[in-house]
Amino acid sequence: MALVVHKYGGTSMGSVERIQNVAKRVAKWVKAGHQVVVVPSAMSGETNRLLGLAKDINPDAGDMSPRELDAIASTGEQVSVGLLSIALQAIGQDAVSYAGWQVPIKTNSAFTKARIESIDDKRIRADLEAGRVVIITGFQGVDVNNNITTLGRGGSDTSAVAVAAAIKADECLIYTDVDGVYTTDPRVEPNARRLDKVTFEEMLEMASLGSKILQIRSVEFAGKYRVKTRVLSSLTPHDLDINVEAHSGTLITFEEDETMEQAIISGIAFSRDEAKITLMQVPDTPGVAFKILGPIAKANIDVDMIIQNQSTNGTTDFSFTVGRGELKKAMEVLETEVKPAVGAQQVIGDANVCKVSAVGIGMRSHVGVASLMFETLAKSGVNIQMISTSEIKISVVIDDKYLELAVRELHKVFDLEQEAQVESV
Repeated sequence: MALVVHKYGGTSMGSVERIQNVAKRVAKWVKAGHQVVVVPSAMSGETNRLLGLAKDINPDAGDMSPRELDAIASTGEQVSVGLLSIALQAIGQDAVSYAGWQVPIKTNSAFTKARIESIDDKRIRADLEAGRVVIITGFQGVDVNNNITTLGRGGSDTSAVAVAAAIKADECLIYTDVDGVYTTDPRVEPNARRLDKVTFEEMLEMASLGSKILQIRSVEFAGKYRVKTRVLSSLTPHDLDINVEAHSGTLITFEEDETMEQAIISGIAFSRDEAKITLMQVPDTPGVAFKILGPIAKANIDVDMIIQNQSTNGTTDFSFTVGRGELKKAMEVLETEVKPAVGAQQVIGDANVCKVSAVGIGMRSHVGVASLMFETLAKSGVNIQMISTSEIKISVVIDDKYLELAVRELHKVFDLEQEAQVESV
């Protein structure tokens, strides 16, 4: 018997019929002898609908209380847990639902983007021992002042992994509308291959680089607390053999076994949500990077890749990337505060860029990955504007019109459409 956490996304909970199918799937796991905790999202589109009502009342989003927005947004998950509990009870399986504040899941007071601080597992364990399925709202918790808080978009993944860590679950199963983690987006490269296993390090890089399979904070949480996590499909038949289902999808693990090490590169990630900013002819003096990025940080703008050219004639060009939606705000800060303060000659913004990355733990033990990547892009006529590396990742910024070409060519040159072969000895 195993203790498992199931997480179901909004698509999986998108209708009464789908909720009933989730209930049948969960009941199957209980019948097989497992204890199950379920963390569902709100029904697909429900959170947007709820926040849309607030916007109808007050179109000025910046003038709305984050506390009240959390009170509104949290109700979507409360409906989901209640409906799923009723669906389980209707087929003879005892179940109980809880909102985050009832567990309780304690968070800080950063409304709309709260972070989990602790989870009390006493109530959960008592219900599991009594034979019940425990259903807990994802995406939310409660702060020290008993205010309802939410974790931000995608927070249900984080909730599920955090609950799994708190109760020391054997595995956390993230059910989605895809059947696992792929070497790249199959919509861009039809020959993309589903990975049977991927390390937490690789998954964290992929999530941070644009992969939408898992929310990045959930991967960080899973890695920190060593929660074995599996991504699998909720669109398979609910009565699929449990032994098949339990080994399907992609296992995200902290174990780097010999088979996994055969793959130099595990995937090609990409992000279209990129914009590049360059300050031209900045006086090359100590502290200039802080003078540029300090005001950007104060404006709550996240910076990704940074590059500073070699000084010539006492000046340098300084480039960095931000999210495309932050470009206008960043340019305003640079033009009004930074440019006159540092004496830059010009500020140039470019929203027509993207980021493409090769990710793989095999980089640690193989040389020549970067040169092969750069050679492939060069042969394809793709100019590299910026480069960033880590121990298991190489990222480049390129013109966004070349994104799909770059992804396909890199996917091909690193043999990602082929099953990794274990060398015979």
